[in-house]
Amino acid sequence: MSNHSDNDPTPTVPNGAGSSNQTETYVTLSRVQSRSRNKSSGKDKGHNSKPDPENKSRHNVWSPIRGLLSSNSFILLLLASFVLFDVLLSLWDPMSSSRRFYKNDFTKTLYHHQWDRSGPVFYGNSAVTGAYMEEQAAQVPLVEMGLAYGKLTDLKQILRQGLYEVEGQLVVGIDAHTMLDQLTTDNTYPWFKHWYQPYVYFYRDYFKDSGKELAVNAWKGVKHGELDLQTYEPRWIDKEHYYGPSKPDRLRTDWERYEKLFNWMTLDDMKDNLAALDWVVEYSKKHQLPLKLVIMPINPDQAYPHPGYWNPLKEYIRRTAEAANVPLLDVSDRYTADKFHDLVHLNMETGAPQFTREVDTWLKSSASSSK
Repeated sequence: MSNHSDNDPTPTVPNGAGSSNQTETYVTLSRVQSRSRNKSSGKDKGHNSKPDPENKSRHNVWSPIRGLLSSNSFILLLLASFVLFDVLLSLWDPMSSSRRFYKNDFTKTLYHHQWDRSGPVFYGNSAVTGAYMEEQAAQVPLVEMGLAYGKLTDLKQILRQGLYEVEGQLVVGIDAHTMLDQLTTDNTYPWFKHWYQPYVYFYRDYFKDSGKELAVNAWKGVKHGELDLQTYEPRWIDKEHYYGPSKPDRLRTDWERYEKLFNWMTLDDMKDNLAALDWVVEYSKKHQLPLKLVIMPINPDQAYPHPGYWNPLKEYIRRTAEAANVPLLDVSDRYTADKFHDLVHLNMETGAPQFTREVDTWLKSSASSSK
């Protein structure tokens, strides 16, 4: 009787001397079956579970990103290098620190006050620059912050962005052009720069100007056998002042230009700046900052009629000052024509000294009366 079980899968091989081929067949089959059992056992241990769909999803998400980074690595490296360069350039800030580059009036104000960003301020446009001589204000000295084409919307941004901390008091001079929304201003003032704009792009015109000068001087040096990268013409660092009276034909040209560009406007064309004035009033109250308003002089020569909006604007300012209990000095009609350089700027010889003394005395009187 055979010992082979019906359940035993191992084939039976008969005994006998001439059965070598059968024996080899038996061994081969045994090996194959053993390998099959091992594979089956391996599947049971490691491969019986289904793939994790979450891992597969993460793999599918990151694969195209890795591919994108890998295929564009050179471009990304260039971009990173540019960003780093621009950050370092903005930290250096050559527009402020180097005389190679143009300076706007806000930067000039800081430059002439040892880069101090705090103090009592007389703010306005170029009319304030030409009228207020801070070195002659002996009683109540203020930082003259007259900005070319400066408006109330600019002052609002200076205060809102913390670009200057006004201390002690804020005096605001308003002339015939300070409140005009459509008046083009200096777009290099720092409050116009958005956070996402590269420094190089924002100041591109001035980099171009100084870069052209650098290239010209370098070429001149090369022609003489040397590379000159040091020579440059220092940019003007002082604000514009106004000397002597302008000739009648110049005054007529200015008036005709103003007549065409601005004089037809109404208070509706000043909505942004009138709102900025209200904002400055509220800001001063909130920060307990003494605020004073000055209506600046305008040339009284009847050959050059004032803008139609001038009287309504002055009345609006008076009502605003009265409602907010803000001291107001109106000197719009106190200066004769010989005190002016042109239609809106006092001359440095006689007009500016007189204005400075008058404002200084008024500020002193206001300070005494408030005690």
